[in-house]
Amino acid sequence: MAGRNAPSHTPEDESVLGTALTTRHIEAFGRKVTTTANHLMGPLSDPTSSHYQNAMSELQRELRRPGIQQRVFSYAQSSPTEIVRSRLYKSEIQHRALTYIPEELLKTIPENENAFSLFQGFKASVPDDDNEHRKNQRQRNSKGQRLLQADEEEMNGHSALTKLKRQRDRENHRLELMAVRKNMCSSEIREIDNKISNLNSMRKIVLDRLSGLEEDEMKVEHELMDLDNRIEDLQEELDDAKTLGNSTTPPLSKDTDPELTLEVQTENDTFMSASIYEKIPSPKAKRHKIARRKSMPIRHEHFEPGTRIKELQAHNDMITAIDFDAPFGTMVTSALDDTVRVWDLNRGRCMGLLEGHRASVRCLQVEDNIVATGSIDASIRLWDLSKTDYTPLDDRIDEEGEEEEDSGNVMDKTEGLVPPPTSSMEDCPIFSLEAHVDEVTALHFRGDTLVSGSADKTLRQWDLVKGRCVQTLDVLWAAAQASATTSSNTNQWRTTGRLPDASADFVGAVQCFDAALACGTADGMVRLWDLRSGQVHRSLVGHTGPVTCLQFDDVHLVTGSLDRSIRIWDLRTGSIYDAFAYDNPITSMMFDTRRIIAAAGEDVVKVYDKVDGRHWDCGAGVSTVEEKGHPSTVERVRIKDGYLIEGRKDGIVGIWTC
Repeated sequence: MAGRNAPSHTPEDESVLGTALTTRHIEAFGRKVTTTANHLMGPLSDPTSSHYQNAMSELQRELRRPGIQQRVFSYAQSSPTEIVRSRLYKSEIQHRALTYIPEELLKTIPENENAFSLFQGFKASVPDDDNEHRKNQRQRNSKGQRLLQADEEEMNGHSALTKLKRQRDRENHRLELMAVRKNMCSSEIREIDNKISNLNSMRKIVLDRLSGLEEDEMKVEHELMDLDNRIEDLQEELDDAKTLGNSTTPPLSKDTDPELTLEVQTENDTFMSASIYEKIPSPKAKRHKIARRKSMPIRHEHFEPGTRIKELQAHNDMITAIDFDAPFGTMVTSALDDTVRVWDLNRGRCMGLLEGHRASVRCLQVEDNIVATGSIDASIRLWDLSKTDYTPLDDRIDEEGEEEEDSGNVMDKTEGLVPPPTSSMEDCPIFSLEAHVDEVTALHFRGDTLVSGSADKTLRQWDLVKGRCVQTLDVLWAAAQASATTSSNTNQWRTTGRLPDASADFVGAVQCFDAALACGTADGMVRLWDLRSGQVHRSLVGHTGPVTCLQFDDVHLVTGSLDRSIRIWDLRTGSIYDAFAYDNPITSMMFDTRRIIAAAGEDVVKVYDKVDGRHWDCGAGVSTVEEKGHPSTVERVRIKDGYLIEGRKDGIVGIWTC
């Protein structure tokens, strides 16, 4: 009866419940459950009803079976994940996990700007059938043969037309696939460009971070040097106090004559004159030890070769000498405006002026914190830059009120000549070396030995510890001795090079190492001296003009001359290893482990890469087409670890990566 009153199931119910379980089945199951429950849990008032107790007894008897107990225990110990896995196959679980996509990813799906579908791209990426392509190629190649055999073979016109149409369809299909492939290549190129742009942005961020780390390193090194100096001063004060505490004045005996005591005291007071006493250095004027940099900047190594880092309007006249200690370190420049300036390369600021020479400085060298300068006034002065009163980490505001950019990025702005601090270099002078009688044109020092060359045609060796000249080498006498030895009647001092503005310096360049000395002179000769004997033990003949620059290492010696050439000599044999010719005279040259750079009377620096074996130009003259005006001629160049500095005729100093 209940079955007649039950409503008929609809297709919707069947679709929801499934084909194996319908509403009719559920209603029948419900009736059975209700009848069983009513029968088991009958009225409690009937004492004869024992169905519930019998059912529970049967259930308890069934639960005593070991198989039932094991299944119930395993089910209780199983986790929900294991239950799901027992009801589903592994492949089905993997499929559901892979096909599930979060709504966050669905919201960020990029718009499809491609004109072709994914299936077309996949189809176009499948390689062509080589056999079919070769077959078509053979058919095209045998076209002439078919034309020759046209009289012998009769072809059906309809079948020939069908074959041609099929071939045309295939070619059109190939053309469509090529268009799809071309579009795919274009999309890949755009994607690569976007990635490169993002990588460049990330690279710039990392470079800024590197710049900040290098500035922090410099700050820590300055603090360490300050602490070392303070510790040294305090230790000296403690030692002096200990010495004064141990030394006591011996007491006078009763038999000592008072007049004799007064006489001894008077002699002690007049033992030294005031003028001599002032020349003796005070213990507190002791020079602080030179602190070498523990960390070297590497920021410039990550720039492209030929990238401009800074441009400084260093002087108002031609640069005569330039040198620096390390990349982004300290630079010293001199010019014909009779000034010597010290620069902070990291921030592009002038730290101060080295004042003391009475004329322009012609040559200089920077080694750690020590600077040596040679001037037209025939004197050589040494300076200690560690005593500079300069704070490199203070913030400076420019004229427009904006903070100066010191983040280490590449700067294209040419800064104006900024007035330096007035008294920042007052404690820097060490001593002056005066023995030459004419202008000093070349110098080089290493350790405690300094060698200088002058227009008075002599070379002098100086002891920097005692501050005096220990040896004088007469270049003319050495040339006369060599001429007498070889019995040559030719004039040794011929001037055959093209001189740009004035006569060449008699001593163009010098360099010393231990007891070895190399000297380039106006006669085009490069002489190698032994400082222990004061004799020339080898002369390198090859240049036809005055030698203006030289540098040597363990194996090779490189020289530049006004004869418009750079020559590389093998020191082991004394022969020419290689040579390069230029369009103008060489005024300055230097090399590092990889490159040889030269100033050859142009607005660019000539660079020779020894590893790649190629010549290229670096400097402001490379991009003159984009900029207004014409850069000035480069006069002096220096390079260390790929960090290039060039000084020009108009007083501008350019800093580049090389």
